[in-house]
Amino acid sequence: MLETRPDTLDSKVPNGTLEEKWTGYLNSMKLVAPTNKRKFKIIVVGTGLAGASAAATFGELGYQVEAFTYHDSARRAHSIAAQGGINAAKNYHSDGDSIYRLFYDTIKGGDYRSREANVYRLAEVSNEIIDQCTAQGVPFAREYGGLLDNRSFGGVQVSRTFYARGQTGQQLLLGSYSALSRQVKLGTVKLHTRAEMLEVVLKDGRAVGVVVRDLTTGEITTHSAHAVVLATGGYSNAYYLSTNAMACNGTAIWRAYRKGAQFANASFTQIHPTCIPASDEFQSKLTLMSESLRNDGRIWVPEKAEDNRPPNQIPESDRDYYLERRYPAFGNLVPRDVASRAAKRQIDQNKGVGPLHNGVYLDFQDAIQRLGRDVIEARYGNLFEMYERITDENPYDVPMRIYPAPHYTMGGLWVDYELMTTVPGLYAIGEANFSDHGANRLGASALMQGLADGYFVIPYTIGNYLADYLNTEPVSTDDPVFHEASAAVRDRLNRFLANNGTRTVDWFHRELGKILIEHCGMARNEAGLEKALSDIPALKEEFYADVKVLGENETLNQSLEKAGRVADFFELGELMCRDALNREESCGGHFREEHQTDDGEALRRDDEFAYVASWEWTGESSDPRLHKEQLEFENVAPTTRSYK
Repeated sequence: MLETRPDTLDSKVPNGTLEEKWTGYLNSMKLVAPTNKRKFKIIVVGTGLAGASAAATFGELGYQVEAFTYHDSARRAHSIAAQGGINAAKNYHSDGDSIYRLFYDTIKGGDYRSREANVYRLAEVSNEIIDQCTAQGVPFAREYGGLLDNRSFGGVQVSRTFYARGQTGQQLLLGSYSALSRQVKLGTVKLHTRAEMLEVVLKDGRAVGVVVRDLTTGEITTHSAHAVVLATGGYSNAYYLSTNAMACNGTAIWRAYRKGAQFANASFTQIHPTCIPASDEFQSKLTLMSESLRNDGRIWVPEKAEDNRPPNQIPESDRDYYLERRYPAFGNLVPRDVASRAAKRQIDQNKGVGPLHNGVYLDFQDAIQRLGRDVIEARYGNLFEMYERITDENPYDVPMRIYPAPHYTMGGLWVDYELMTTVPGLYAIGEANFSDHGANRLGASALMQGLADGYFVIPYTIGNYLADYLNTEPVSTDDPVFHEASAAVRDRLNRFLANNGTRTVDWFHRELGKILIEHCGMARNEAGLEKALSDIPALKEEFYADVKVLGENETLNQSLEKAGRVADFFELGELMCRDALNREESCGGHFREEHQTDDGEALRRDDEFAYVASWEWTGESSDPRLHKEQLEFENVAPTTRSYK
């Protein structure tokens, strides 16, 4: 029996009109004087765009900051892999863009499953992000006259995406990294590299620190602070094959969940339509091609099933440009969830292309003929080069092959308007929280949210909490709560090392991924989800009985690292399926086959499911408890999404 507690979550959304909420909040929040900020210590876990920008800003404000990354440099955070761009409502093209339209497109793109106040604030601060990054020297593309250039991304009909060729994430991360490095040099930020957070420490119900393992030496250390900020990204690697870097994991947010931070909308995962198809079963990860390519590339499959001719031998009359045919208003720039399901539909009809018949074509011949090869090379040259290196196919001569793959996760830790979780003093920013994207993220909005949270939201809202702890020292790491937490971490690690199994961690991870992609991937149904909820616990039990982790803790041991992360993925994967089973509707990236229109589009049920599903951990042997945050739409009326 599913136990629920509706309406127990306080989102702390300010009063006033949508346009007044953030300004009103800033005018009424508690302040910490500049001379008092140095008395407070903040821990930031993760140094991608959200974490690096937050840590740098905290340091600039005067706080004492400890920042942790499991990389050897903050520059290696997965934010570097984002290619296509970052959204902002500058309206440089005078094509009708505005803060409200960015807000509206984001709400609509998320299929009306996100909180209005948070999304509007995101749109408000988007323009400040561009100014900040330009001042830092981020080399955004520019037009002939010197103004910053824009291009379009899926789900919108304006050009609002700022970009730096196909390296936008890398360039933005270098900007925030430089800001972070400045604070490290000044001594306001202490940066810990090759360090992974394995536990959140609570005292009297609030977050007071973390337990960390040095990935090089295996040393377990504890760190105390007045507040803890998690900026550790998403959890698509639960699927094993995803576009995420192989080190990306959900351990930090899952440890927080087990300590009382509720987890929201776990089933809202995004399948990105523009990924290089897998080449064999034993491939370890997938490579993403930027969504920006859909600006000039046309997506098609052969009109007839099982047409094995090379693409240059298939005439126009035998090609199906299915997105342009099905969605004429948006064409190849429909949102990611729509494009992904449409591609799957073609593959299911035996129209797949490539050696394994598991892709669709992304063709640039029309654009090259219209604009010239030099223009296409200037826009996408590094992406074309990357594709050729991976596939040994030249996109200037033959179409790219793409197929949807697990990418971004809209679910994450539940946070209120201040970005605080249900654990006081514990915050989640960027992809680690659920707050801005609903059931589907529009392209170029991830970088926007990460930098908005880090530069322009959390530096303000955290002061509202810290003000109550002025002249209070952080809890000592000699306190029993730290000893208990570090002992629990050691016990968990030793359990893996003591296990004398026969199978590798990767084998179990791959098997878990197969279950999730089949039953909780692009399409879900009740029978499949029920099967997954039976198969995952059985595989988890086998994992603990038969996993083999070689080596020891007191050294570099990547198998031990993976074991802890995969153990958390088992529990997280189960919650993903439970959340998907509970949500008896289709919305955004969550597509329940029982709930679709006659022509195969997602069918929401606003009367019953216009809420955030927030799950509370209740123990190892009991089901999680569901809490509901009802979503109120006062400024946009939920309608059936149409891109036709």
